[in-house]
Amino acid sequence: MIEFHLDSGSGISPYQQLVRQVRQALRLGLLREGDQLPTVKDVVARLAINPNTVLKAYRELEHDGLVAARPGVGTFVTRTLTDATLAAHAPLRKDLRRWLTKARMAGLDDESIEALFMTTFRTAAREDVA
Repeated sequence: MIEFHLDSGSGISPYQQLVRQVRQALRLGLLREGDQLPTVKDVVARLAINPNTVLKAYRELEHDGLVAARPGVGTFVTRTLTDATLAAHAPLRKDLRRWLTKARMAGLDDESIEALFMTTFRTAAREDVA
């Protein structure tokens, strides 16, 4: 089962963070069809957020056809987002872990690592399009 976390400094609304985390877990194969999402009550207790925030996230996921609510039972995954590239994830994750270790050894903190990655990612994406 997925364990949600919130980053108050991300600039992304809490409900959108929950949606993104589910979508990422579906893409990476961490959630599969039939898996149950945490109950609204459990998410509220763990993250100390408003139940409407969780309900909004779950409704968006349901609208996207990724989950289905079963009244009195819970919310369940109905579709994954994995594709043929899933097999390539393990070696890439290993390379990324090595890169993260090098970045930390170079003295970068988490925010600096994220900033470096995101700017490099965006620059490369723009160059690929051009």
